[in-house]
Amino acid sequence: MDNAAYVALTRQTGLLKAMQAAAHNIANISTTGYRGEGVIFTEVLVDHDGPPGTIAMSSARVRLSDMRNAALTPTGGTLDLGLDGPGFFTIDTPQGLRLTRTGAFTRSLAGEMVTLEGHPVLDDGGAPIFLPPDASTISISTDGTIDAGGQILGRIGVVELGDLSELTRQSGLLFDPGIAPLEPALTTRVVQGSLEGSNVDGVLEMARMIEIHRAYELNATFLDREDQRIRAVIRTLGQPT
Repeated sequence: MDNAAYVALTRQTGLLKAMQAAAHNIANISTTGYRGEGVIFTEVLVDHDGPPGTIAMSSARVRLSDMRNAALTPTGGTLDLGLDGPGFFTIDTPQGLRLTRTGAFTRSLAGEMVTLEGHPVLDDGGAPIFLPPDASTISISTDGTIDAGGQILGRIGVVELGDLSELTRQSGLLFDPGIAPLEPALTTRVVQGSLEGSNVDGVLEMARMIEIHRAYELNATFLDREDQRIRAVIRTLGQPT
């Protein structure tokens, strides 16, 4: 296989990853708090013995998350919380602190406020939040302060980051802040009784899939023609003089 074919194959591999990302986005178009993702194509220079000395390969190893806010949908749920602004809820997981925009919370058997996966929601001091079982009402203000039947329990931990590119996606809904500094949210409001939807645009994703498919077919056509060219060269060189 010659160098042109290797270059084309690296492009095919990247297009496959892009198609998988688009399909994953469409599958999560109704997932609460989901952030669409894509891949970034980069050029990788590989040493080559012949001229010009390097070959430009294609790489799509970098995943890019779309961090734009989505619309809030009223649900009326006491522990359904939406975020209006760039902030994130802080969650305690077995892998450590994680951030999420998904505010569909519930109460565990132990009385903790947890995610639907059972991960504790943290307050602004980094501690789990316990909800009294006998509280008649639970009200959560826009700054995250929790009032349970007139008793102030604390404030939900909502943080903001100066550079969202520091986030590492752990799953469709959780992000690892790494060593990025987390600041208390100053411009983000907590909206009780609402959930943020997915920020995926189904029409744009379908158009994106069509574009990726066409690029894949074009690349496949190039590979077929390159194979035909090589076969023709072999046949020509194999003919007796």
